[in-house]
Formats: sequence, structure tokens, C-alpha cells
Amino acid sequence: MQQVATGYGLIEGPVWDPARGLYFSDVLNGGVFLLDRSGAISTAVPKRRGIGGMALHESGGIVVGGRDIACVSLLDGVTKSLLALDAIPGATGFNDLTTDAAGRIYVGSLAFRVFGGEAPKPGHLHVIDLDGSMRTLSDGVLLTNGLGFSPDGKLLYHCDARGPYVRVYDVKPDGSVGPWRKFAALGDDRVPDGMKVAQDGSVWVADAHGGRVAVFNADGSHRRDIAVPLPMVTSLCFAGDDLRDLYVVTGSRGGPHENCGSVFRTRADVPGLPLPLARVAL
Repeated sequence: MQQVATGYGLIEGPVWDPARGLYFSDVLNGGVFLLDRSGAISTAVPKRRGIGGMALHESGGIVVGGRDIACVSLLDGVTKSLLALDAIPGATGFNDLTTDAAGRIYVGSLAFRVFGGEAPKPGHLHVIDLDGSMRTLSDGVLLTNGLGFSPDGKLLYHCDARGPYVRVYDVKPDGSVGPWRKFAALGDDRVPDGMKVAQDGSVWVADAHGGRVAVFNADGSHRRDIAVPLPMVTSLCFAGDDLRDLYVVTGSRGGPHENCGSVFRTRADVPGLPLPLARVAL
């Protein structure tokens, strides 16, 4: 793996923009950054902390999580809240998110302060519909993390980092989901974090403390592991013109210093799925 960026506290939310490059966030130190195709890094959204997931919006903005779900204009920084924290009783924030083919936003809510030493309390899975309304789809998620759809859009995968396992739901035509079932686990004391799905239906999961990306076949069987140079692997993203550039992002825990979070790049043997643009009304 090639290290293409480093010096961050806890990198999350990588999302590929074919026109510009790779966006990623620093949860602890704040900010959204752009790693462009030339390798240059610039600040896209300053200061905002706690962003665990992102998606591009059809308006030209970027959807970010954290204290609320918001769309930030990449032209002038104007921010529009799409889902406020007080809409969900007991919620403390939002973590990772994804979009479906229609442009709905699927996101998990947290019910405890992950970095505040609080005992875990179960959160929920929500969808923001195109008209801006919100529906709660599932509950009992101890620490909501990565989300991703199967190639045909009929399955939604969802990592629970304190389960710890990957859930899967059947997706209904209206965007709601059926009861969840267990899809896969990473092994004893292994924690699933961010995830992405490839075009062949395989599910690629970041092992939060295991220094690897675990790849599962569509039937839930383990296919392979991809070693990562730092132990705290938080998320990943398929990128490049053929969607076979695999970017893997990390935090600093277990590394040589507190700001060693890095972006690594390698080549995948299969292309990933592009993340659809969010089309939720602003």
C-alpha cells in the first residue's frame, strides 16, 4: 500500500468525486479535506468535527454527519441542516451514512457519547427521503457504522461496531427495510467499522483494530484479508476511473503518535460500486 496522506487524528468518511478526487474527514481534529488527482491536499470544509460519513449531493455540496446531517456547499460553505439531532429523542449524534439509487440518505444515530466514556446505548437506522422527511427503519444498533447497498439495491448492509457484526436487511420498494439478520462477523474481539460493496457483490469491511480490510462474499463467507500498515482501520473507498483504486483510511490508535492517521492507496482486484448522489431536497 502507498501512503498518500498522513498527519491526521482519526480519518473517516472517504468519498470519491470523479471530477475532483477523494474527500475525507478528520473526526477528532475537525475538517473535510480534498486529496486531488495530483496528490495535493486542500481544506474543503474547515473545523467541523465528528464527521463519520459523507456523500456528494446533486447540488454540488457534500452531505456530512456529526452533530446533525447537513449539506455544505463546496462553493461558499453555506450549510443546510437535513436532519436535526432533536428530531430523534435520546440521540447524541450521527455516524456513517450512504445513499441509494434514488438519492435517499441512510444514516445511523448514536445514543451515547462514543468518546466520552459512556456505556453504550442502542441507536437507530434512519432514512431521509427525497422530500426531506425522515423515517426510522430499525433499532438496537449499539454503535452504528458503515452502510452500503448490494449491486441490485435489494440488500442493505450495516456494521454494528459493538455487536460486533455486519447486519443485512432486505430493502423494500419504498426504501424501508425488513427485519435485520446477521450477515458476517470479523472474528473474536474484531470490530467492523466503515464498509463498501464491490460490483461483484462482495462486502469490504474495515477492521477497526485489526490492521486489515476483511472481504466477504455475497453469501457471507470470508474471501480474503487485505493488510493495512496501521492497526486502526476506519473506512475505505473505491475510486479512480475504473473504480479499482482502493483508498483505505485509518485513525491513530496503536500507531507511533496521536496524529498518524493516514490515507493509503492500493489496487483492488474487482471494481467497486459508485456512491449515488444524494438528491434530498435542500
